[in-house]
Amino acid sequence: MFYIPILITIGANILYHISQKNMPEKVNPMFSLIITYLIALIISFVAMAFTEGLKPMKTEWSQVNWACFGLGISIVLLEFGFLLAYRVGWNISTAAIISTIVVTIALVPIGMLLYKEDISTSNMIGIFVSLIGIYLINMK
Repeated sequence: MFYIPILITIGANILYHISQKNMPEKVNPMFSLIITYLIALIISFVAMAFTEGLKPMKTEWSQVNWACFGLGISIVLLEFGFLLAYRVGWNISTAAIISTIVVTIALVPIGMLLYKEDISTSNMIGIFVSLIGIYLINMK
C-alpha cells in the first residue's frame, strides 16, 4: 500500500507529459487549459461522490485555506509552462527531469526551514549527483 500513491503519480506524470507534448499547436494554450480543467472538475466531482460523498459545499468550503488557491495558481502555471516549453522545442526526455531536479533542490532549504526536515549526507551527495546530471543532460 505504501508504494501505490507514488505509482499513481508516476503513471499520471507519464500521461501528463505525453499529453502536453501532443497538444495541438494551433489550439490556444488557455483554451486547452479550460478543457483540461473542465475534465478535471468532472472527474473530481465523480471521485468525491464515490469516496466521501457529496457533502454540502458550505461544509467543504469552510475547511478550505490558502493552500487550495496556491495549488490552483501553481497548477495553471505549471501546465502553461510545460505546454510552452514543448511548443518551443524542449524534448520530453529532458524538460521534466531538469524541472524536477531544480524544484527538488529548491525545496530542500524550504523543507529544512519550514518543516524541520533533516538532510543527510547521502541526500547531499544525491543533490550533487543531480546537479552533475543537469550538466550532463545539457551537454551537446
